[in-house]
Amino acid sequence: QVQLMESGGGLAQAGGSLTLSCVASGSIFSVLGMHWYRQAPGKQRELVAQILSGDSTWYLDSVKGRFTISRGNDKNTVDLRINNLKPEDTAVYYCNADVISSSNNRVNVWGQGTQVTVSS
Repeated sequence: QVQLMESGGGLAQAGGSLTLSCVASGSIFSVLGMHWYRQAPGKQRELVAQILSGDSTWYLDSVKGRFTISRGNDKNTVDLRINNLKPEDTAVYYCNADVISSSNNRVNVWGQGTQVTVSS
């Protein structure tokens, strides 16, 4: 079993910053790509940032320059730094990872989500 645990969400003011963290644990051989999605009320879940096994990154156009994704040295953790928060960043943020398990199976795993609420 592989699990993802997010932390770092909460209530923040517009213009402020938050850092979301995600830790992968369990029967892991290696973690490939790690991704952050968000889902705002009444909207579809969207990919906002990802970091792949070679540490290449990708960002949704609307968050470029404000969001920074990074991985820990053990490659099992990923952070999402959000600067200059905007009310439209309000959403549940989900961590997602592509993992090679200890039994050599490739699995895709979701975290439970963490709420980010930005007040204007």
